[in-house]
Amino acid sequence: MPSSVIDHRGRDDPPSGGESSALSSLEPSPQPPSLSKLDGLLDQYRCEPASSPTPRKPAMKPPSPDQQIEPSRAKHKRKPTASGESTSSVKKVKRTSSAYAPPTKYAHLVNKLTDSLAPNLICVFIGLNPGIRTATTGHAYNHPSNLFWKLLHKSKCTPRLCRAEEDGDMPKLYSLGLTNIVSRPTKDGSELSKAEMDAGVADLEAKVALQRPEAVAIVGKSIWESIWRVRHGSNIKKDQFKYGWQDDSERMGVIDTGEPAWPGARLFVATTTSGLAAGMRPHEKEQIWKELGDWVEKRRAERNDEEAAPKS
Repeated sequence: MPSSVIDHRGRDDPPSGGESSALSSLEPSPQPPSLSKLDGLLDQYRCEPASSPTPRKPAMKPPSPDQQIEPSRAKHKRKPTASGESTSSVKKVKRTSSAYAPPTKYAHLVNKLTDSLAPNLICVFIGLNPGIRTATTGHAYNHPSNLFWKLLHKSKCTPRLCRAEEDGDMPKLYSLGLTNIVSRPTKDGSELSKAEMDAGVADLEAKVALQRPEAVAIVGKSIWESIWRVRHGSNIKKDQFKYGWQDDSERMGVIDTGEPAWPGARLFVATTTSGLAAGMRPHEKEQIWKELGDWVEKRRAERNDEEAAPKS
């Protein structure tokens, strides 16, 4: 093989017949295409460069066992406040509770409410104290949210629904009376102190002894708790408290000295009628009041029969 000819086949390719004559007759290799033509051929295969991928955030390390987040709290993130305390991102509206208010707070109010009492009534209702609306209007249980007049009617203590403006006529109309353990007005009962409530018990005893009703109805647990503290010198225990008629030993206004003696008025503990009290459901309150109403309705009918009977 002439030294000027280069064999481009692999070593394992066997030479074909007549190779030396074929190689000697080879024509010169064609010239490679120009760079401009080569660029044109490559254009059809070029692609636009892909946009650079968004850098991926480093994976978060799983929390250690002592840093595990409780499932119930994971959905509600808490934000720190200026004081450093954390508060829920969902704000909740809370009713602010009232604290004791001294008499000077409402000294500017003119309390127009007076007792509605008369001798020998069937029942006298003893409330806590007048609210702001009651004090300024001079009519008992006059706030729209107070259930007193509705419960009075539903229990049949009154044969019809009465208005607060009729409070002064209750003794004459239905032989019912109204008074309170504390006379000063407040926004609600929590602004009264236990001391001033306890101080009002003696006045209640004196009023009842003077008017001598058949029964008294305590409108609210806290009033009965004050009466109990004064009488027994200690707070009433859970197993000692009950709604409804109390034992005969708890009669109010007892006169056991001098003449004439009087055994006192029977005592019934009813629920509060305040619209702010949510401890009992309406039907539970109505059930307690019904026991009193059945007795009042019966005694009113008996009195009417006695008055209608011909006198000998």
